[in-house]
Amino acid sequence: MTTQAHDPFNPAVPAGAYDDLLARVLPQARAQRTWIPEDGPLPALFVSHGAPPTLDDPQWLNDLFTWAQSMPKPRGIVVVSAHWENAPVAVTGAAAGTPLYYDFGGFHPRYYTLQYATPDATDLARRLAGTLSDTTGVHEFTDRGLDHGAFIPLMTMYPAADVPIVQLSMPSLNPKALLNLGRRLRHLREEGFLIIGSGFMTHSFAVMRDPGLLGHVVAFDEWVADALSRGDVDALVDYRTKGPGADVAHPTADHFVPLLLTMGAATDVGTAAATVIERITFGNSIRSIQVT
Repeated sequence: MTTQAHDPFNPAVPAGAYDDLLARVLPQARAQRTWIPEDGPLPALFVSHGAPPTLDDPQWLNDLFTWAQSMPKPRGIVVVSAHWENAPVAVTGAAAGTPLYYDFGGFHPRYYTLQYATPDATDLARRLAGTLSDTTGVHEFTDRGLDHGAFIPLMTMYPAADVPIVQLSMPSLNPKALLNLGRRLRHLREEGFLIIGSGFMTHSFAVMRDPGLLGHVVAFDEWVADALSRGDVDALVDYRTKGPGADVAHPTADHFVPLLLTMGAATDVGTAAATVIERITFGNSIRSIQVT
């Protein structure tokens, strides 16, 4: 694993790398073949989503776009982001062009003007409501658009904004709750829907302030990678006690537990996951995985 030297916190042109990506890949994105039943189930993904500076990192953008291009274009996307906890489970507004939710502060004004006008996702939202109807009901926050844990990676993976997207809240930060939620969404993969848990493989501001803590982050990341390669879901659920350096790598649970949603959506318990992106950025692992 290598450490990135590039510093996207001080770009000459905010989101300039994203502008360059759009200029280069939009025709390819629009021409991407849409999923058909003969393709079989789409995978479930865990994406380390980053923050606005992701849009200034050409390698990160290219990795995300290339990943999306390796699959058929989904009929729709269900994403669970680290940045929305709500119980009972809820969905974002499904109307076409629902405004984004800029849930970050302290960045250049340009990031607050970014648009990602995705198509109407009403049918998908209704499908989710039916899937989860045995709960107390699924409330739709009609004015809440995608937060940055959803729109930052997805506007890169599907820059043509031509895929219906619904964001689902985390009903709690309990790993088993997210695992069970993923299991309930599993069948949607068979119908051409992409299931995404969006978090960060490690999420430590402390290591950004004190690079001497990097060893804890790396140890945790390597432990997770080993558990993923073995499909050891039980270890991942118990990451707080079993994962070396967990208190440094994840002082809070919000950015780790979306990984359990992804593992829950796997075809079988114990399915091994494949690492698609593996790097250290801002002192943290942006490992992102795919499971079938």
